[in-house]
Amino acid sequence: MEHNHCFASCLSRHTLMSPFVGGSSSRRFFRGESPADSQKDMLEIPLPPWEERTDEPIETKRARLLYESRKRGMLENCILLSLFAKENLHQMTERQLNLYDRLINEPSNDWDIYYWATAPRTDTVAPGFDLPLPRYIRVHRRHRWCHHTEAKPAPEIFENDVMAMLRDFAKNKNKERRLRAPDLEYLFEKPS
Repeated sequence: MEHNHCFASCLSRHTLMSPFVGGSSSRRFFRGESPADSQKDMLEIPLPPWEERTDEPIETKRARLLYESRKRGMLENCILLSLFAKENLHQMTERQLNLYDRLINEPSNDWDIYYWATAPRTDTVAPGFDLPLPRYIRVHRRHRWCHHTEAKPAPEIFENDVMAMLRDFAKNKNKERRLRAPDLEYLFEKPS
């Protein structure tokens, strides 16, 4: 007990003397924690604008899009887009590949892509609420609803047949277990 008291008093002394913990130090905020969400705490790294690659061979484009679908930096999109790519890239037309390229590479926020693909449509209303569904997302199987303010409608430029394919895929109608990106062995299988 005496040992714990000594540790507590040392910790208290250290805490009081530390310039990082005391009241005079500056505090680092995370997004939304600054007063009135002024976003002064946000660090924005400019991304180069997306440019369509007009001279890229179609098979090179498919390979690049497969890679870019897998390496998102965000697990949710990595899983969703890599599985979507596995199922759809091989049958997409060049026009659809260009639309998909723009969809996954032009937006600066991967969460936007995820919510555009997974958020319910805005033309329906959550049970018991007067708000459109994007503010309420179903969670679990018990038909609970949780508040969700991140979902924004997709910009008109992304509302196309590829987005419709991605949304349909995200519904997971076959109830597949989608826990990780697919292995790449399927690339080396002979077509049947």
